[in-house]
Parts: sequence; C-alpha cells; structure tokens
Amino acid sequence: MALELINPDDLPVPEMYTQVVVATGSRLVFISGQQPEDIHGKLVGHGDFAAQARLAFANLGRALRAAGARPGHVCKITIYIVDYNRDEHVPIIEQAQISLFGDHKPANVVVGVAIMSPGYLIEVDAIAVIDQVVTR
Repeated sequence: MALELINPDDLPVPEMYTQVVVATGSRLVFISGQQPEDIHGKLVGHGDFAAQARLAFANLGRALRAAGARPGHVCKITIYIVDYNRDEHVPIIEQAQISLFGDHKPANVVVGVAIMSPGYLIEVDAIAVIDQVVTR
C-alpha cells in the first residue's frame, strides 16, 4: 500500500492534514463514525470535549486494528463537531489526532453540526487503504 501525500505549491500547507492523498492498494477499509463511547456504548466525558476527542480517536484506532489496518494506512478522516468553534476545537483535535496518527497527516474535513445524540460532542470516521488480505 502506498499513500502519496501532496501539498500543491499553490495551496496553503496545512499543519494537521495533507491537501491531496493518492492511495494505491488492494483493500479499502471504511470505518464508521467513532464516538466517545466505552465498550458498553456509554458516553464518556460528558461536557468535556478534550476527553471525548481523545476517546473518539482511540476508538478509531481500535476499529482500524480490527480490520488489519494501521493509522498510517488512513487516507481520509471526517471529524464532526457540535457547535464547531475553530479557535477552541482545533488545538484539542490536533492533540487527539497526533495521539493516534503521530506525524501521519491524512486528508481531512471538519464538519460543524448543530446536534448529535445528547451529550455527544464529536465523531470521527475514516477511510484506509491496505494491501494485505486479513483472515479472521
């Protein structure tokens, strides 16, 4: 699997993502939106955006592992945030994203939403591309 990360000269160079990701591989992995829930499906970190962001990204990592993928295989993420405020939320998202991806910067989009399930503040989904076939 190869990801070609491109930041064109005529676009700004983002800190936390790549403008263009070209993925080559044999297996696409689509991860559903991961929320800040424990193994029992219960919300963790009610009212605490940072705690919810950390858990949502950690759950994304767990889902990737279940598919035989690593964070470095992710070519795109979408982050949904209730009442999105760039100045308030971006630094927190950056820390949560670094905790999962390290230096890897998949393409991403942040979508502000009016509401999710009561108390939920963030959800993250992903698309990854891998070469190997995983047997379970």
